[in-house]
Amino acid sequence: QGQLVESGGGLVQAGDSLRLACAAPRGTFSKYAMGWFRQAPGKERAFVAAISWIGGTTYYADVVKGRFTISSDNARDTVYLQMHNLEPDDTAIYYCAASEAHPAKLAAGRRPSYWGQGTQVTVSS
Repeated sequence: QGQLVESGGGLVQAGDSLRLACAAPRGTFSKYAMGWFRQAPGKERAFVAAISWIGGTTYYADVVKGRFTISSDNARDTVYLQMHNLEPDDTAIYYCAASEAHPAKLAAGRRPSYWGQGTQVTVSS
């Protein structure tokens, strides 16, 4: 199926913004739901946000609602995660993911079939 490649992570201060990008192989995941997950040190990987390529329906974890926005650029086969008002608790490795299931199922706990390699986001206080 090819690789999902994340970019855009880095070290920022609390209150800053950051945008992550996930590039998908052209056309490979066009019928999939795309999502972002994160894994903080010592914690399990957790759902952050998901979107459908078709229609653009979005879902968010409660802890990021109002601060994070997931979007897609179908022409570029790229999914973005715009993060505002970052907090130290947002520090984690952020993973892009693709799933044959509806994005609502990702929000409900379904594990994706495909993962990117992850990008580190560190928020200092």
